[in-house]
Amino acid sequence: MTEKKNNTLNEEETNEQVELTDEEVETVFDEAGNSKEDATDIDYAAEIQTLTSKLEEADNRYLRLQADFDNFRRRTRLDIEAGEKYKAQKLVTELLPVLDNFERGLKIEADNEQTKTLLQGMEMVYRSLVEALKKEGVEPIEAVGKEFDPNFHQAVMQGEDENFGPNIVTDEFQKGYMLKDRLIRPSMVKVNQ
Repeated sequence: MTEKKNNTLNEEETNEQVELTDEEVETVFDEAGNSKEDATDIDYAAEIQTLTSKLEEADNRYLRLQADFDNFRRRTRLDIEAGEKYKAQKLVTELLPVLDNFERGLKIEADNEQTKTLLQGMEMVYRSLVEALKKEGVEPIEAVGKEFDPNFHQAVMQGEDENFGPNIVTDEFQKGYMLKDRLIRPSMVKVNQ
């Protein structure tokens, strides 16, 4: 019986040694049953991974924002350059009918001295206007004798002329003009079939 009592006593002692208070268990183990040291390592790894992904996302957003800003700056610069390059476009468009009227007026036959003098004055004004437009980059489009190009010519008639090959402009009814490399007005032409 003494042995049995000793065994029971040893079991009780063992149970007492194994049993910890709830507070002691919480300090040593987390809810999943992992030791607190392991949980801390896992939390650090998860936290590091989370922060790394957030940093990468922030870097990507920063790079995209920087690229957007660079594109905006480039577009703005190109718009300003185009504005400077074609600043005279509206004025030129409004002056083209004036040039047409001058050209029609200069085709009049002068039958007396007074009309000749008037035509000479009109021609001087016309040349001055053409020179001022040339300084701004306005050039007439050559049409007669050239191959028809729908980018620069507007065909209003077709005809047959033995002096010209097929698809060649035979007559120009209204001059076309370019402002630097931009079409302002296409030439109105007659095209050979």
